Amino acid sequence: MSHAALTAKYRPQTFAQVAGQETIKAILSRASLERRVAPAYLFSGTRGVGKTTLARIFAKALNCRTAPANEPCNACDQCRAITLGGAVDVVEIDGASNRGIDDVRRLREVVGYAPMEGGYKIFIIDEAHMLSREAFNALLKTLEEPPARVTFIMATTEPHKFPATIISRCQHFVFKPLPESALLAHLGQVLAAESLEYDESALRLIARRGAGSVRDAMSLLGQVLALGSGRLTEASARSVLGLAGQEAFIGLLEAVKGGDSVAISTLLRDLLEQGLDMGFFLREMASLWRNLFMLRQSGEQALAVVDLPENEARRYLEISQDFSLQHIHACWQMTLEGQRRVLTSLEPALALELLLLNIGMLPQLLALENMAATGRKGPAPAPSPASAPSGGSTPIGTGTSPAPLRGAAPQASARSASGIKAGALVPTRVDQAEEARFDHVQTRPEAGSGSVDTIPCAGHAVSNASGSSDAPLFSEAGQTAQPLPAEHFGPAKSFSGPAWEGIFAAAEAQEAPPWFVALLRRLEARWEQGRLLLEAQDGFTLERLNEAPIRQRFEALLQAWCGAVPPYVLAAKEIVRKSREALKAEIMGHSLVQDVQKNFGGHMVDYGQLR
Repeated sequence: MSHAALTAKYRPQTFAQVAGQETIKAILSRASLERRVAPAYLFSGTRGVGKTTLARIFAKALNCRTAPANEPCNACDQCRAITLGGAVDVVEIDGASNRGIDDVRRLREVVGYAPMEGGYKIFIIDEAHMLSREAFNALLKTLEEPPARVTFIMATTEPHKFPATIISRCQHFVFKPLPESALLAHLGQVLAAESLEYDESALRLIARRGAGSVRDAMSLLGQVLALGSGRLTEASARSVLGLAGQEAFIGLLEAVKGGDSVAISTLLRDLLEQGLDMGFFLREMASLWRNLFMLRQSGEQALAVVDLPENEARRYLEISQDFSLQHIHACWQMTLEGQRRVLTSLEPALALELLLLNIGMLPQLLALENMAATGRKGPAPAPSPASAPSGGSTPIGTGTSPAPLRGAAPQASARSASGIKAGALVPTRVDQAEEARFDHVQTRPEAGSGSVDTIPCAGHAVSNASGSSDAPLFSEAGQTAQPLPAEHFGPAKSFSGPAWEGIFAAAEAQEAPPWFVALLRRLEARWEQGRLLLEAQDGFTLERLNEAPIRQRFEALLQAWCGAVPPYVLAAKEIVRKSREALKAEIMGHSLVQDVQKNFGGHMVDYGQLR
């Protein structure tokens, strides 16, 4: 029996026979029973999930001689005519071949005529998204004011191509892909009706390969049955469909565990010679790593969620113990990310081989940052999936404190705090390794180099003293704020290092918004000669903290944390740039660069573009 005959033979003829789509079936059945029919319906969803089938069943239920009814009788002349495609009042139109405005105009002329034999005149437009823009515009008026006892049913796999004006005039039903269990049950009913024996593993394989489409699954079933072996077995299904078996995946895991690149390449070559379906192979491999991850993490408790036969699941449970959880997670992620690259590659077989070799050699890949520490002996530990990439910034609002600003000046600064002008950007040298990341950073004026703007701090109006370094830094109502020891301010006592972390806890206690906490994390604080020096990482942070509402919030936080608002000054760090020659010498002298040159024969291409 050909797969086409099998699909046509078991096409559902009632709502109850349709697999899945329970909600949509209930709505249409009730609408037929109560004669509450909408002027237009839009059925959207992937191929082979029952859109056209339900449209025909709905048409039969509306025009059945026993109507109103919730199911067609399939015995009257109207039901038989619709099933055979010869009903006068049910018109099926292919949107791909009747997509022009002239076709829709002819359709509008026919719409005006009353039903001749049935209760409703029904127009089923398949692949309706293929209609042109002019055709949609011509159809719009008809959908807006349809004649009595006329309804349109439009089926499509691409609803996003419909104009919003059309969708707004339709009852839109989204057909979902069938779950594997529903497909398995449907295929089992078909084989039982055909009185054919089968292995459940073979049927499960076909259902999984169908990917939620009943028509695709039925076509695959007919294709396998065409082999004529009498009994449907997993071996025959894999042979006909070009699918890798369980033993192939077991062999792949053994090769990955041993890091045997020759075994991996040999296994893949054998599968390709058997006509491997790469897309389905990648899907199954992703499911394999997912199941291994669940089994490795939760043990026997995960047997219920891996959706495998018990004996097969327990075999994978034993295999999962040979891998670390981090290794399985990394392989799972690499497989998912590599699927598109493999299937869209000009050389998909080589791309798949590269992916498998990367997975197999993953434990032996050596991180450059760990090369000196490991002494270049033995494999590096598998990367943790939760670890963030190096060089990343601390996420905002994570609740973890960022690393202190590199290149911070020592506590005992050589410059006097009273010599820092309000608004002056304090020059602070950056750590040498960090300087290589900057190329276009502009230098800022030195403190005391000219007139600067006033920055109000700690509720005090700071004078714009542009010439003298002896001018008082803080003043309140004409009074000079005298320097005070840090111990004067309650539990804070010291404002540098770990002590500054206390302000984040105080901010969380006040339920401060995340953006405000993010600003605080871009400050480095230290106590200098009776005053709190706050250095911002950038000019944006400095400007934001100088805005009145934010400054008031900040001072309220200091009040709650310290018991009183200490005298403070806001400043910005200055980045001192090096010459290109000095930068090159520093980079070439770095131990990591020297290790790369020695072990990999690397050479510096350009040192001026490092960030």
